[in-house]
Amino acid sequence: MEPFTTLTAVAAPLPLVNVDTDMIIPKQFLKTIQRSGLGNALFDEMRRTPDGKDIPDFVLNKPAYKNAKILVSGANFGCGSSREHAPWALLDFGFRCIIAPSFADIFYGNCFKNGILPIALPQDQIDKLMDDAERGANAIISVDLEKQEIRGPDGGVITFDIDPFRKQILLNGWDDIGLTLRDGAAIDDYEAKAKLAKPWL
Repeated sequence: MEPFTTLTAVAAPLPLVNVDTDMIIPKQFLKTIQRSGLGNALFDEMRRTPDGKDIPDFVLNKPAYKNAKILVSGANFGCGSSREHAPWALLDFGFRCIIAPSFADIFYGNCFKNGILPIALPQDQIDKLMDDAERGANAIISVDLEKQEIRGPDGGVITFDIDPFRKQILLNGWDDIGLTLRDGAAIDDYEAKAKLAKPWL
């Protein structure tokens, strides 16, 4: 997993509450276990007409937000079913940071497992960042995980809280396998001893 340290990028505004996982990645795209390629289906039912044409007014179809890596949205982001395809699709599109007033618990945890930083902030600070994000190509926001700071295009700074363990997961790029491999020497030692003690296994 790619470490997350600092991110300076265009922020896209999605001023909707209760953005559920079926909106993020509709059910018809869940047939794959491949993480790549799902970005094309991100927000499919909001991005495209039933015959597959782009809807020009949807934020991610606007030229200024085609390369956005930060998403600012409303409360209860990622609610609904617990599909891990939702963070996969966001990451594959290019998003590394989601900022909202609150997140569904399972989605929130899945973000950390996939290298996405979810930041929960009070509504008044979300309103300020949403206003910043409305500036299109000038909506450049910097997120510094080490300092736990968000810097807006006007230089204003917002601080955010994060669980220390989850912070280290992102800073070091540890997924669940990476966390296990940190104890690789102890695991090898145990297996060597077990082989001697129980050779029939």
